[in-house]
Amino acid sequence: MHLQRRIFTWLLVPLMAFFSLSALAEPTDGAAQALHMLGYLGADYPATVASGKVIDAGEYQEQLEFLGVLQGLIVALPANENRDRLETGVASLRKHIEQRDEGSVVTLQARQLAALLASSYEVSQAPSITPDPTRGEPLFAQNCSVCHGATGAGDGPAGIGLEPPPANLRNAARMDHLSLYDIYNTIGLGIDGTDMAAFADQLDDRQRWDLASYIASFTADSSLKGKSFGIASLAEQTPAEVESAQGKEAAALFRAQRAVPPVERRGAAQLISHTEQTLEKSLKAYREGDKEQAYDLSVGAYLEGFELVESALDNIDSVQRKTTEKSLMAYRQALQDSLSVGEAAQRLEHAKVELNKSAALLDSGDGMSASLTFISSLLILLREGLEAILVLAAILAFLRNTGQEKAVRSVHVGWGLALLAGFGTWALAAYLIDVSGAQRELLEGATALFASVMVLWLGVWMHDRRHAAAWQSYIKSSMVGGGGRFGFALLAFFSVYRELFEVILFYETLWLQAGPAGHNMVIAGAGVALVLLLGVAWVILRGSRKLPLATFFTVNAILLCVLSVVFAGHGVAALQEAGVIGTRPVNFFEFDWLGIHPDAYSLSAQAAALIAIALLYGRSWLNERQRATVSAE
Repeated sequence: MHLQRRIFTWLLVPLMAFFSLSALAEPTDGAAQALHMLGYLGADYPATVASGKVIDAGEYQEQLEFLGVLQGLIVALPANENRDRLETGVASLRKHIEQRDEGSVVTLQARQLAALLASSYEVSQAPSITPDPTRGEPLFAQNCSVCHGATGAGDGPAGIGLEPPPANLRNAARMDHLSLYDIYNTIGLGIDGTDMAAFADQLDDRQRWDLASYIASFTADSSLKGKSFGIASLAEQTPAEVESAQGKEAAALFRAQRAVPPVERRGAAQLISHTEQTLEKSLKAYREGDKEQAYDLSVGAYLEGFELVESALDNIDSVQRKTTEKSLMAYRQALQDSLSVGEAAQRLEHAKVELNKSAALLDSGDGMSASLTFISSLLILLREGLEAILVLAAILAFLRNTGQEKAVRSVHVGWGLALLAGFGTWALAAYLIDVSGAQRELLEGATALFASVMVLWLGVWMHDRRHAAAWQSYIKSSMVGGGGRFGFALLAFFSVYRELFEVILFYETLWLQAGPAGHNMVIAGAGVALVLLLGVAWVILRGSRKLPLATFFTVNAILLCVLSVVFAGHGVAALQEAGVIGTRPVNFFEFDWLGIHPDAYSLSAQAAALIAIALLYGRSWLNERQRATVSAE
């Protein structure tokens, strides 16, 4: 007997407790339970009755009992214009089952009732973020394989002797009657009275979708390619429904895509809408006492939504962009500080007001005029690329002025590999895996802090050798060998790579927002920015040749130390956006170009960089004084 065929029998035991608590539950909780039942009822019934005859009397009786529970769930839902239709529909469904009608009839009506129920009580059946089965695979191995087996065939060692036995998740005929949402729902709710536990407390929303997608891959040929189904369709429909409407080839493609859902490209309106919806889920989790889930959702709401439109909004109204970002961070901090639900809700309402203002600006008629598209495109590359080009130009000027051509080639190799790695990462994120916003910001933050340390070291190193005698001594004792060239190449790599991936994502969003009519302006803006960046590099390289060696070293050291402070501020800000560390706003001015943010943690990191600069340069100055004293003696 399959596990799912008894799925709802065990719900009868806690039924009275459920009704006693229904008045206190969220409206969507009962609706989700009812959807859970409808989904599996539609999948179980076809194997129970065939040609008007009951194949398994026990299973058939259980399904009649399921209907009694389902009717109770529907009655307990808040009254609205469609609840009577739902009650009538469930009564009709019961009649079909009592008459032993064909499975296709029962399945169709169950799916139709589920669609009406979801729309009537606003139950989202689609994931906020595209599921990633590669993240679901280790989750399955850790949580499911012990019962369901390593391949999902229901032959896990812990499943031996269980009654009912674990389901065979490779049973294609049965899995075709389950939507991705049905699988996701079962993972979260579990099956009361059996060994199938509810994983809502162990796995967050995104992990359950990832796991559902991986389970769906057991009955799919993921190599099939063709037209793309939308993520809502992939989550809500079943392969059986698609086959009935579009044929076997379409159903096979549908199975492949729900197993590896294509990442959807979203415009500004969709991204801000995603932010609002995810924040609502966050507050709901916080109200239910799941603070960790609430915080994770608040981070995802920003990173997977609003952050991707920040660049375009910044060029329309930078003040509104900063205000909206601060309101989102304030709500997140309320969760981290364990404020009351009322205070958190108040901050969320403020954030939603600011999000709506931002959406209105982005959706306004002149929001993406040709001139604004051009300026947005220009500033994205100019703002994100200036720091990298300054580092590269300073390193190249230093190496050429000191005749280290081999090391120059290493630097070119470093930034060239960074370009390949940046575009490769984007391609992986766009077509193979779903790199989350948190992972993106974590990468940027880590590389920024690494670059901060590296450029500080390089600046001090140059300062120590700013005099011709010191440089000549260094040349004689230790030419820039393989280790030194590797260090320069590594710094060049991280200086470019840390910005490139985010630049590509910003341009992707701008490309969608500008529309076909604005694509030329996007390209033109990027082209002008590239020319300006190359111009900055040329000025540094050419100007450095006219400077005395000591002056050049001093100027270069100062530039790199300034960049070290800038990178420290940017690195901490990125880690804050990733949710790794919290925020502590302070009364201070803000200057994004210098990495200055009115936050205690970010300013502390920059203060630490300044202290390190003072100590290291102070040590250098003392050493120089000591050498001068020894020479005088």
